[in-house]
Amino acid sequence: MTPPLDAERCYRAVASRDARFDGWFVTAVATTGIYCRPSCPARTPLAHNVSFFSTAAAAQGAGYRACRRCRPDAVPGSPEWDTRADVVARAVRLIGDGEVERSGVPGLAARLGYSERQLHRLLVGELGVGPLALARAQRAQTARLLVETTDLPMADVAFAAGFASIRQFNDTVREVFAATPTELRRTAPPGPPGTPGRLTLRLAARAPYEAAEVLLFLGVHAVPGLEEWDGTTFSRVLDLPHGPGVVHLSPTPDGGPAVSARLQLTALRDLGTAVARCRRMLDLDADPVAVDGVLGADPALTGLVAAAPGRRVPASPDADEVAVRAVLGQQVSLAGARTLTARVLSAAGTPLPEPVGTLTHVFPRPAALADADLTAVGLTGARRRTVHALAEALASGAVTLDPGADRAEAGRALRAVPGIGPWTAALVALRGLGDPDVWLPGDLALRRSLATLGSSDTDAATRWRPWRSYAVMHLWALAVPSLSTLPLPLERSAS
Repeated sequence: MTPPLDAERCYRAVASRDARFDGWFVTAVATTGIYCRPSCPARTPLAHNVSFFSTAAAAQGAGYRACRRCRPDAVPGSPEWDTRADVVARAVRLIGDGEVERSGVPGLAARLGYSERQLHRLLVGELGVGPLALARAQRAQTARLLVETTDLPMADVAFAAGFASIRQFNDTVREVFAATPTELRRTAPPGPPGTPGRLTLRLAARAPYEAAEVLLFLGVHAVPGLEEWDGTTFSRVLDLPHGPGVVHLSPTPDGGPAVSARLQLTALRDLGTAVARCRRMLDLDADPVAVDGVLGADPALTGLVAAAPGRRVPASPDADEVAVRAVLGQQVSLAGARTLTARVLSAAGTPLPEPVGTLTHVFPRPAALADADLTAVGLTGARRRTVHALAEALASGAVTLDPGADRAEAGRALRAVPGIGPWTAALVALRGLGDPDVWLPGDLALRRSLATLGSSDTDAATRWRPWRSYAVMHLWALAVPSLSTLPLPLERSAS
């Protein structure tokens, strides 16, 4: 559990309109009944008139409405939920991924191994609101996105955002945004021209953020049929709860700390989940100031951090997929790993109803992969057995890698699968679970970089906590300055 918000520190951030704190907390103003992001351009309220909440849901629960000027729901999320491993953070990550919409609070509690009462008490004790309020705040944000970026009838928006009725949708929008849905649409900022069934969103990040580097990293790993990279835009298929989706990600035209996302969804009610998974894939909610402050203070990394401030850890929207791809890439080159993965995709993946450019398949889910005939893929017998054993463990729940997974337990369960060792399990934690503090034991590229810096693998394994994942990215970049030429231990294993 984190300590209560420091009111004095929060007020200083508000008085200086410090955008670095956007998403960490919201400021509620008693005299206006409105809550804002810390960098809101409005006149700074008097200190005795403000309260601070760690989530928008808590501010809404206290009766405050979202500021329509600074749009506090459109900022990067709090990095706290990605860095922490306790049950509250795991619950917040699952709610963000849409677990309450899919299985309700009972399903959320069961997934975390708690009773509904225990989970509610934990969330209220720290955040001031329970899981339903957190899910409601997310529904409100999804509704605003749909209202402002589509021409959908309001009834369709209501159900797509996850509301049980149009009345509930109207009441929530009025309560949260102090405007009717029609008024929100009328006053929406102009956006790019839309295409029916498609959405274009701006996904905000904390500065500094080098979108081109993150997309390049993802692009050089692109698997034909599942992903595509044209030098500027990275596209991929998303396996969403109510049908496949496709996202096209590119730097924003203004070069700001954000990514432009063009989404094509089978079901619009998957929008919130799709956005959450894209944000995780692009590491948009990280706190670069905190990361660079720790890593840049080490003489060995000072130059690397200064040359690439705000460097991120690109992840995957699906940790199960990362685990399978990591096994497929053991002891082969990056090109070989992509080829093998493309063959598995064709053998066991689900074809899209219609191809989208070169994108043709959804990555196979564990149950389908466990039953698939992979004899023609080109894997060794041992590797094929590992893939099947992993798929069976994922399908049965013996290994759980969703956003609410206990990271330590997930690592132990992965290492129990025959053919998966510490390196592969660590890679899944790094790029699948989004753990910010992962070290890859025995990684050859890291060893080369450490030797250049005069450090040892043993020393580095504890030296840069709690941001070792970001140190890994800096050291990989040092070993292979051009990601496009990476033979990459990123998809290889020392296990």
